[in-house]
Amino acid sequence: MLLAPVIARPDPRPAPIAQDATDIHIVAGKIATTTQDSDGALSLAGSDHLPIVDASGSVHAPLVATSVTLYFKRSTPGTKAADLSKTIVAPGIHADAGVNAKPFVIPALKEWYGGEGDFRLRASSRIVIGAGHRPELLKLAKVLQQDLRELTGRTLSIVDHAGGPGDIRLSLKQPDASIGAEGYYLAIGKDVTVSATAYQGAFWGTRTLLQLLERSPRIPQGTARDYPEFAVRGLVLDVARKFFRMRFLRDYVKLLSYYKLNDFQIHLNDNGSQKLTGKDWHEVYAAFRLENDTYPQLTAKDGSYTKAEFRALQRMAMDRSVRIVPEIDTPAHALALTRARPDIGSAKFGLDHLDLHNRMTSAMVENIFREYLAGPHPVFTGPVVDIGTDEYAKADAEAFRAYTDRMIRFVGSYGKKVRMWGALTWASGTTPVTTDNVTMDTWYNGYADPVVMKQLGYPQISSPDDWLYIVPAAGYYNDYLDLPKLYRDWTPDMVGNVSFLPGDPAIVGGSFAVWNDIIGNGISEKDVNDRVFPALQVLAQKMWNGANTDMDYEHFAALSRGVGEGPGLNLRGRMKAGTLAFDFDHPSRNVRLHRSGYGKGVSGHGLRFGGADSYATLPYEEIGYDYTVSFWINPSSRNADDAMLFRSANSQLKLRQGATDKLGFSRDGYDFSFDYSVPANTWTHIVITGTSRGTDLYVNGVLHDHLYDAYIQFNGEKKEHKRLVQTLFFPLRRAGGFRGAMDELKVWNRVLSAQEIRGMDDGVGPGPGDGGGLRESRTEAPLKR
Repeated sequence: MLLAPVIARPDPRPAPIAQDATDIHIVAGKIATTTQDSDGALSLAGSDHLPIVDASGSVHAPLVATSVTLYFKRSTPGTKAADLSKTIVAPGIHADAGVNAKPFVIPALKEWYGGEGDFRLRASSRIVIGAGHRPELLKLAKVLQQDLRELTGRTLSIVDHAGGPGDIRLSLKQPDASIGAEGYYLAIGKDVTVSATAYQGAFWGTRTLLQLLERSPRIPQGTARDYPEFAVRGLVLDVARKFFRMRFLRDYVKLLSYYKLNDFQIHLNDNGSQKLTGKDWHEVYAAFRLENDTYPQLTAKDGSYTKAEFRALQRMAMDRSVRIVPEIDTPAHALALTRARPDIGSAKFGLDHLDLHNRMTSAMVENIFREYLAGPHPVFTGPVVDIGTDEYAKADAEAFRAYTDRMIRFVGSYGKKVRMWGALTWASGTTPVTTDNVTMDTWYNGYADPVVMKQLGYPQISSPDDWLYIVPAAGYYNDYLDLPKLYRDWTPDMVGNVSFLPGDPAIVGGSFAVWNDIIGNGISEKDVNDRVFPALQVLAQKMWNGANTDMDYEHFAALSRGVGEGPGLNLRGRMKAGTLAFDFDHPSRNVRLHRSGYGKGVSGHGLRFGGADSYATLPYEEIGYDYTVSFWINPSSRNADDAMLFRSANSQLKLRQGATDKLGFSRDGYDFSFDYSVPANTWTHIVITGTSRGTDLYVNGVLHDHLYDAYIQFNGEKKEHKRLVQTLFFPLRRAGGFRGAMDELKVWNRVLSAQEIRGMDDGVGPGPGDGGGLRESRTEAPLKR
């Protein structure tokens, strides 16, 4: 999606004028202006800390003195003077910042007053909920209970009565209504109290608590008053051109919520580029990922979601304060629809465009939406639905505008708020498009000029393509986002080269996006996460706090390495130990055998396997980038096609890839092979290293294959070639699944050098415990075989 054509960018707007004679005062808890400049009256319309200074000018004292930027709007029609901003310091409740320094979390706490001493989570700690709001608090308490179990190994009981030292109290009776639905207080003393006015705010408070406990069971005492600057803080994920399993989406809800990102837009349909492939439209890849009964042929055969599991995803997301925004993109990017009904495809603009002059076009799209919106149990259960509407041919702008207006009203008739991509500058015309109930993703200023969209009345989510688009291994936009630049220079107030003043209510938030434009390029779920996770940490900070940062990027980046993905997640495949080794000389509680046993190994004993259902279960699922895995293998001559060596929930390493005799691996629907066949009835030393760019195979200490530099040749207009990504998260959950023996499995949390690998076979390489890692104990009490 969103392959921008070459368009002249609009000239940068002049910087907003801030020179004036306006003085700001706080009088009786209200903002007062004593003068106005000659260019017209000014009215307060927002601030970057609404819980301190709201849009009406009421001032609510922060915990400590805080700088607040106020946004003033010109109220005189026709003036050429710009709106302006003023910064004031709002006096705090406390005269100083207290004793304990503000603890580091992502996003940073808006306000903090430091107490003295620490809170300690204890074996006797409990989660305490009051009698009021019991169903909501019980739901929150159960989520927190599970998260604490996964994070700390402790199961805290949930009680109604008053608690004591070490307990965690949850309350929805916070009297400070100025913090809004997403704000919360976190009071840390001998016990901890999370209080808010709404479930969402209380949930965010528990995320802060969990991040603190992730580092230590002892956390500094003090009080936080926390709230976001922007209401929408999100990620857009293109699941159409690369399928992501429902398990991944559910994990991502947890990941987003851990960083207080509240908006997850799922782009459900799209197609490849005919210009890139040079193929007939009938051969171009297209997918619609949701079960559909009205048009059963619409749903993709190579991966889709049932209605039941999509409803369940939304319920789970709601419990974690994340809004799922389903997107069905029309009238462009609609090849999946025209495949299901060819008569509505555009003969003029291509079959990925709907024919907007065919009366059956709107009827089909409305039928699709109706199936997901109508009835007592709709499939789209959340408050917001995205109708797409980007990149349609501008030659038919009036028809596009009429279609957009019709779809806004149709989806809105089911009580939904509508989101759409900005395209009304590109598709300029006289046909009106309603602003009622609509929020616009402004992504490229040539398609939707954000200044004009503000004048028209569209609230905007800042999604500037050059800053925030990830298109993996495409060679355009960003493969990885420029994190230092984002941290230092970007806030959601910036859309392309247009900057709005802090506090301007025209900008309701920001969102970054992953577009999987290059179909078939080998990108995996893990590769996408490798790009998203570090960006997510930076953008969570910027979307919650805007330009307000407590530290420079280098300091932030160093501290952010101590903040993980959240309880129960290990999407990056991290091992706590630097190294891991299994010599298999003795039975171990960490190695569970299934129809397998011990026998002669390359050194002492090793594991012996008898076929596909013969394996050993290990304590790790997988190891992620960067890694080295070393093992010895002695296969028999009687191994079947696809015989396994290792497997996890996400990938498989195979002795025989398919019907070949090549060593290879499979993940995400891709099969890759090394140019090597493991000899039968002899011990061979295999070492595999993996990074985010590719995979290497060493055989008996020598580099044998380097899966880094392969390309796919496309035969479109420009005869482009794109990188084929041959990466692997090495699977570790099961060893075996073939006939033969394995011994001396060693894993490093880094890529060993060629010299180190060669030294293993020379007897001088790194040992299994090098780097301070864990080793399978030779002294552990033997288990029964």
